[in-house]
Amino acid sequence: MKNLKLTMFVNLYGLLKIPLVLFVNPRVVEAGKERFEIKIPLSYRTKNHLGSMYFGALGIGAELSIAAAAVVAISESKQKIDFIFKDFTGQYLKRGDGDVHFICEEVDQVHALIEESKTTSERLERKMKGYAIVPKTSPTEKVMTYELTLSVRNRSFKA
Repeated sequence: MKNLKLTMFVNLYGLLKIPLVLFVNPRVVEAGKERFEIKIPLSYRTKNHLGSMYFGALGIGAELSIAAAAVVAISESKQKIDFIFKDFTGQYLKRGDGDVHFICEEVDQVHALIEESKTTSERLERKMKGYAIVPKTSPTEKVMTYELTLSVRNRSFKA
């Protein structure tokens, strides 16, 4: 039930803030204190001319696995905290020829960054890592690794 609520939350956030996220039809598979997993189905919308997941959809999934954790932490903080990604690095290791699961195992670091931002109006940044798998093919073989710099700023403080 929690994953269903988070999936609806992610899709609503996508609808209101970033409609392209909604286009790839993401689903929350797991949302824990240390791990966040998002699934993007391989479909007409997300596949390339070779029948594997288009790298743009892979980028959305990578970003979303960290962003969804940040949005949850920010909503729990009850403060006006903005976030953006400063940079993105991705290594595409294998074709994503099925539904791709994007996994961030640094959720505790996302929460720590949001907690730290509650005490300052300065922009704070931290590099976050994740990886993607295609469970249908292999539940352990990575098809992609990625690293994004999460940048947050608390606007609750008066300038």
